[in-house]
Amino acid sequence: MVSLNGRLDLGVLFLIIAMILDFLDGFVARMLNQQAEIGKQLDSLADMVSFGVAPGVLVFVMFIVSSAVQISGSLAQTLVYPTMGSSMSNLIDLYFDNLLVDQEAGGQVFFQGWSILLPFVSLFIPFFSMFRLAKFNLDTRQSDQFIGLPTPANAMFFMGITLTLWYGFGSDGIGAVLAEVLIREQVLMTLVVVFSAMLIAELPLISLKFKTFDFQKNWDRYTLLISGLLLIILLQYFALSFIVLLYLLLSILRFFISKSNSNEIQS
Repeated sequence: MVSLNGRLDLGVLFLIIAMILDFLDGFVARMLNQQAEIGKQLDSLADMVSFGVAPGVLVFVMFIVSSAVQISGSLAQTLVYPTMGSSMSNLIDLYFDNLLVDQEAGGQVFFQGWSILLPFVSLFIPFFSMFRLAKFNLDTRQSDQFIGLPTPANAMFFMGITLTLWYGFGSDGIGAVLAEVLIREQVLMTLVVVFSAMLIAELPLISLKFKTFDFQKNWDRYTLLISGLLLIILLQYFALSFIVLLYLLLSILRFFISKSNSNEIQS
C-alpha cells in the first residue's frame, strides 16, 4: 500500500525486510530440522506476495511515471511537486481517476489510450512468479542449484531500478542519467518481459546453499558474496540491480566451466 501512496522507498524497505525474514525462516527450519510439506507450501505463498505481488506494485507505479514522462517529455516536467513522494502520489491519484472515471464526464484527462494500459504490463511479474514458485516445488533438480531466476533475485533487480529512480532523479552524475533512461517505457517494458521470462527459463543458476565451505567447490558463491558486498559499498542503492546481473553472469560462467570440465573427463 505504501507504494501506491507514492512512497516507493518504503516499499523497497519492506521488501528488504521480507528478504531477511525469508532467509531466516529457511535457516531456522533447516537448523531445527522442521521442513514439513505444509511449511514448503506456506513459504511459497509468502514468496508470491513478497517477491511477486509487491515488486509488481513497484513496477506498476513506475509505469505510471513512465507514461507521464512519455506524455510530458521528461522526468523534470513530470515530478514537479516539492517531494518525490507527493509527486508520485498525485500521479497515481490522477491515473486511477482517469482509469475508473468516465473521461467524457469532465475532469482532468491526462492518462488515456496506451498510457492507461501500460502499467498493467507489470502483471507479468506476479504471473510468472506464480509459475516459478510452483515449478520450484515440483522440480527435483533444484536441490543444489536453481533452474530459472529465483523470485527474490527478480524482486531485487526491480528494487534496484526503483531506488535508482527515487534517489537518482535530481542528483548529479550517473544516478540522474540512469533514472532518465530506465524510466522510459521501452526500456522498462523490455526489462519486465525479459526478467519475467527468465523466471521460468531452463537456465541453471547458483544457489547460495553451502554444503561445504571449501573455496574450490564454492568459488562462484564466494565470488558473488564478496563482489556483491563491494558493489554495495561502492554503489550503494544502485548496487542491487548490478548484483543480480553479476549473479546471472557468474551462473553462466559456472555452467560453461562445469560443461568444459565434464567434457574433459569424458574424453
